[in-house]
Amino acid sequence: MSVSTEYGHGHDRSEPDLSAVDGERRQLMNLAYRLLGSLAEAEDAVQETYARWYAMSPQERAAVRSPGAWLTTVASRICLDVLGSARVRRERYVGEWIPEPLPDRSEWAGGRVDGGRAEPVDPADRITLDESVNMAFLVVLESMTPAERVAFILHDVFRYPFAEVAEIVGRTAAACRQLATSARRRIRSAQAPSAPAAGRASVVRDFKEAWEAKDIKALVGLLDPDATMTADGGGLVGAALRPVEGSARIAQYLIAIADKAPGLTLLERTVNGLPGLVAQYAGVTVTVAALDVADGRVTRIWAVRNPEKLGPWTERGQD
Repeated sequence: MSVSTEYGHGHDRSEPDLSAVDGERRQLMNLAYRLLGSLAEAEDAVQETYARWYAMSPQERAAVRSPGAWLTTVASRICLDVLGSARVRRERYVGEWIPEPLPDRSEWAGGRVDGGRAEPVDPADRITLDESVNMAFLVVLESMTPAERVAFILHDVFRYPFAEVAEIVGRTAAACRQLATSARRRIRSAQAPSAPAAGRASVVRDFKEAWEAKDIKALVGLLDPDATMTADGGGLVGAALRPVEGSARIAQYLIAIADKAPGLTLLERTVNGLPGLVAQYAGVTVTVAALDVADGRVTRIWAVRNPEKLGPWTERGQD
């Protein structure tokens, strides 16, 4: 797929079919969310991409050799710019910054559970869940430079040849190959052995029940001794400003939360494609927790409490 654009005698070609162009939206959302780690920012990037497309004249659009490649190129460059500015914004962020959690398509607020036949009403429904959106993976992506992240996602996740990645990123193919290699090294050094899905779900369920029972001994037993819990309140709600480390400290922290919020309801939910927990208070989602599991124990918890990141989760009631 070429990402080049040809402008010239537009009257020799018909303008690209509108439905085909709009049909690229799902692919663009999948790309933008992985690049930005934010559903809201991804939607903005995709909207800006289409705004630029329709700002062109019909003749200019007709001259685009591959509309899908053009849209991908523009969206990637917009995301690259957003990532550059995001690094500055996150230096001023209150506490820890965690990527925006993504629900399963059947679980997001206001969603239609009908096998996907209805038109999606939420951008979250446009994201395909796989290992490249699990929270552990996204957190590692956050440690990369913008160029590393874009080169790695385009090549390793979306299978773009380095020649095309180079044109998008504005570097040589050799430089993009080095960026992707560096990114892969970060992924390998950070990834723990993946737990089987069934075993992971069982651990999360046991963890939920221990938390509900305020059983500190059971919680400690379900947590890896070196476990880490990171919370993101964004300065808008109460949350630990620094990671909580160690099984005993995490268990005590969780019990304290339960004590402060009697009536807190815990629900098992899919968070970024893996079993996780959602905490609701008075019917409102107040926390979405992604959990990493290895060797039958919880090794990491990412608890998103910033209400601005809980949009797809906040309107769903209790089961």
